[in-house]
Amino acid sequence: MPDRPDTPDADPTDAGLPLLRAAVARLAPVLPMLGELGERFAAAGHELALVGGPVRDAFLGRVSPDLDLTTDARPDEIVAVAAGWADAHWDIGRDFGTIGLRKGSHVIEVTTYRADTYDRTSRKPEVMFGESLEGDLVRRDFTVNAMAIRLPSLEFVDVHGGLPDLVRQRLTTPAAPEESFADDPLRMMRAARFASQLGFEVAPEVAAAMTERAGTLSMISAERVRDEFTKLLLSQRPRLGLRLLVDTGLADVFLPELPALRLELDEHHRHKDVYEHSLIVLEQAIDLEGPADGPEESVPGPDLVLRLAALLHDIGKPATRRFEDGGGVSFHHHELVGAKLVGKRLKAMRFDKETTKAVARLVELHLRFHGYGDGQWTDSAVRRYVTDAGPLLTRLHRLTRSDCTTRNVRKAQRLARAYDDLEQRIGRLAEQEELARIRPELDGNEIAATLGIRPGPVLGQAYAYLLSVRLDDGPIGPDAAREKLLAWWAARESED
Repeated sequence: MPDRPDTPDADPTDAGLPLLRAAVARLAPVLPMLGELGERFAAAGHELALVGGPVRDAFLGRVSPDLDLTTDARPDEIVAVAAGWADAHWDIGRDFGTIGLRKGSHVIEVTTYRADTYDRTSRKPEVMFGESLEGDLVRRDFTVNAMAIRLPSLEFVDVHGGLPDLVRQRLTTPAAPEESFADDPLRMMRAARFASQLGFEVAPEVAAAMTERAGTLSMISAERVRDEFTKLLLSQRPRLGLRLLVDTGLADVFLPELPALRLELDEHHRHKDVYEHSLIVLEQAIDLEGPADGPEESVPGPDLVLRLAALLHDIGKPATRRFEDGGGVSFHHHELVGAKLVGKRLKAMRFDKETTKAVARLVELHLRFHGYGDGQWTDSAVRRYVTDAGPLLTRLHRLTRSDCTTRNVRKAQRLARAYDDLEQRIGRLAEQEELARIRPELDGNEIAATLGIRPGPVLGQAYAYLLSVRLDDGPIGPDAAREKLLAWWAARESED
């Protein structure tokens, strides 16, 4: 991406011309195929243009996985023109004017020009087809997404100044932002998402409109908001978008626990607040993710569960803050309160049960390491740490390390050494005892036979007892486990 112009008066078109040439060169692998399709549309008396994300990404030096085209042809006409050229087509989006095509390994979506109108109380569009490319572009979300290349002529169309905005790394809307966001409040979430994905600044008038209309986001379904938030969080620079969501009030609508952290001091009672701390922890967790194609134990990035846990790990602090004698502040059991809050919030945002459960568990466990002290945990405590984390252990390692944001170099080094030691102990015990698969040394059938009981709650209690024996004592063998089980059973019977 080119540097921003040195002065506000710099002419972005100076950088735009070489960018245009570079963009066309970047699209060269698909232009012959798209040119063929453009010629077919022209022969049938229709227009066709590559539009939106693929054009923007070409200017940014990226290859877009999408090939989005727009045309004045209606859906039936699109199918007719593509017949005999496309290897396959589907019309799941026909009601909205979109026909999908496959040509070789490429997937192409062709959409009829749109001129939608909206019921601004329900946000339901009345699908109306447009007549011109220029009319279609004005209804798009941001100017950098409102650029097009006509096919087959390769004429560049930029009636709303998308290229100058791209050069300046600025997000603006083709229409007045108030109107754009009134048409579709989700565009405000998209502004935050694109700020994170592209590293762009949001124009002041756009940020002002987002602040003014933040409450209208409540009209959008939780699923659509969740999807935009997820894309933002999985971007390279989520901090940019998260700050925008908080500063404009959008976060208050769907994730109020995040802005609530701004007013709370961290556990060290210093100048930084929990909100700033949480953003730093998120960035440090991202730095600890493995490569996208790495092994599972490296936590390949971007990892949604780890990032959600890093961002939300301290949301229990506002509810648990207590001022202590002497001026200190405590947040006792904030990890337990936070885990419950995370569960409720992610459920409300319609995250799936597996993700919700995993994030809540990480939040619940994120302070467990701090009881490790100077490495004085027993082997039993280490086994319980591993067993309680289960398949989340590698993420818990990264979350715990990321949670150290102290400026005290000695303290940071001490914590890092302590966690190094804990991981080494886990490794040694894992080699000896297969920690990831710890089970009681008698299975359910053996427990039932030993005690003469049927499957049911009592068997579950006996199983849990033997698991605690295994965690506390390590491997003791089936015979010793049976003796302990019988002693537990006798004690239980005497109590009854």
